[in-house]
This record gives sequence, C-alpha cells and structure tokens, in this order.
Amino acid sequence: GSVVASYPYDDSPTHRLTGVYSKSADDEVFKYLAKAYASHHPIMRTGKPNCPGEEGETFPDGITNGAQWYDVEGGMQDYNYVWANCFEITLELSCCKYPPTSELPKEWENNRESLLAFIEKV
Repeated sequence: GSVVASYPYDDSPTHRLTGVYSKSADDEVFKYLAKAYASHHPIMRTGKPNCPGEEGETFPDGITNGAQWYDVEGGMQDYNYVWANCFEITLELSCCKYPPTSELPKEWENNRESLLAFIEKV
C-alpha cells in the first residue's frame, strides 16, 4: 500500500513495470478528481507517504498516473473506463493493507474531508 490517488491508465502499451505515463483522453479530468481527494488528505497532499521500505517514494500533489507508478495489465479501473465510461480513481489510503482496529478512527479523520470534497465533484 501507499497513500496516493491513482488515475488511468494503469496499463501502458509497452507494459514496462514502471515509469511510463499512460495518458487517457480524459487525463485532465482524472487529475482534477485525484487532486480533489488528495488535496484534503493531511498525508496524501504532501506527496510523501513515508511507507516502511519505500521512504523515498514521492507523488507530486499526492497523485499519480497508474502506469507511471507501476503497470497493471487488465485492471478493473481501465476496463471500467474503456468499456463502461466510468471515471474511477484508485485511492491508496494506508501503507498498511490491514490497519489495526485502533487506527481506524485516525484513518476516518484523515479521509473524511477528502471524501466529502470528492463527492462534491460528482
């Protein structure tokens, strides 16, 4: 996991593991939606999630193009965009895939304003 808002495309024509910006026709809209979420999250907006083992990983404005971060061939986000015209972003909310129950109130506080800002864009 990480703390970042990722947007399509997650797959790229070259299928390189990382570093390929795979721009969709609606790239600016996706960036707008991802920033709407990330800019209200106290950790995500810094672009420095500081996850154990990935301390040097950074995301400008707390967002990333999926394929630029890592290539995912056949992912649901891209499928839904291409075949159903769904504008989805992927939200990585924690370095820990399964945070302990004791951390959930803090996670709620970190994400509440982001969720409301994102919903307002709909």
